[in-house]
Amino acid sequence: MDVVIRNASLPDGRRGIDVAIADGKIAAVAAALPARGAQEIDAGGDLLSPPFVDAHFHMDATLSYGLPRVNQSGTLLEGIALWGELKPQLTQEALVERALRYCDWAVARGLLAIRTHVDVCDDRLLAVEALLEVKRRVAPYLDMQLVAFPQDGLLRSPTALANLKRAIGMGVDVVGGIPHFERTMADGAESVRILCEFAAGQGLRVDMHCDESDDPLSRHIETLAYHSHRLGLHGRVAGSHLTSMHSMDNYYVSKLLPLMKEAGVAAIANPLINITLQGRHDSYPKRRGMTRVPELMAAGIDVAFGHDCVMDPWYSLGSGDMLEVAHMGLHVAQMTGQDAMRACYAAVTEAPARILGLHGYGIAAGCHADLVLLDAASPVEAIRLRAARRLVMRRGKVVAESPRAVARLSLPGRPEQADFRL
Repeated sequence: MDVVIRNASLPDGRRGIDVAIADGKIAAVAAALPARGAQEIDAGGDLLSPPFVDAHFHMDATLSYGLPRVNQSGTLLEGIALWGELKPQLTQEALVERALRYCDWAVARGLLAIRTHVDVCDDRLLAVEALLEVKRRVAPYLDMQLVAFPQDGLLRSPTALANLKRAIGMGVDVVGGIPHFERTMADGAESVRILCEFAAGQGLRVDMHCDESDDPLSRHIETLAYHSHRLGLHGRVAGSHLTSMHSMDNYYVSKLLPLMKEAGVAAIANPLINITLQGRHDSYPKRRGMTRVPELMAAGIDVAFGHDCVMDPWYSLGSGDMLEVAHMGLHVAQMTGQDAMRACYAAVTEAPARILGLHGYGIAAGCHADLVLLDAASPVEAIRLRAARRLVMRRGKVVAESPRAVARLSLPGRPEQADFRL
């Protein structure tokens, strides 16, 4: 044994558990494991978790806030226009530098796997080249999946399909799309068919920006489920955002959810961004815009929460903290029951790991020793406190450490002063 972590609480509720690590993998998980000369780490009853996973991000745009100007309205359309202004000014060096800086933020917060969309509508494919280089450089400490994303529309942008195929040939992992951004509903449906058939032919996964709209008649998720089932892509397809589902007729949704389940299509909500960008045309009452997370989960569909944006043309906030994402998702979806809150924690850990197809993920013998020790006793408390990451491990090696978040008060008239967890 190399390391034994003692007296940990696990996300499934087990307490007083030891985790033994050897050669970068978990060797045993049980109470009172023998040390056999290994380094010992006392968890002190705190939560030991598999790492956070972000199933939906845009690393080619991250940390570009203010370039070339600030999104004054904070709207989706101004953000898209801003990105169009910024693209001609992009350099590979700047893209790499910003992405690496964000990866540092991610690792410090226990985020060790990210699926990031990369725009392929720039014929130079500068962002693709940059993020492939970043993926290579961060591989020792962070898993990165790249999605070929035709941001301007597969059919709307004349060279998008050719560029997407070039990107896949260069090593991009996943086929992306944005059917609701095509000129017509028919073009959107056609783009889904083309992309799913290409992915099936290449043996690739699919992750489409789908129905990121307040329009209840934007129903490309139905088409995505149809082609996933037709082509045998079960378990390899995700629909991201799905915000139109928030506004759909309940009867239609009662048909849609079984279709998604049958096709093995997962859902990725982005709470911070969905509730910021949707409902902008409403007066009052204002729609939240986030997709129907509890109903999707109840239907047996894998649901993940993504961060989507951090300090970019669409969102001026964010820090790479998936607990912040889970915290917002919990509130917006009104998931305050005990099981529901634990499901929100799973939406930034286990569920996205399944959607990305990560191998060796989890806390069990034989899994990679990729672990996060949080300054909290349970998943619910971790979300409540946005708990400090006491340590982050990658393949059994500590790659980040933080002190416990505690405060010591000295108040008049309070003779007994003690440290307490913030």
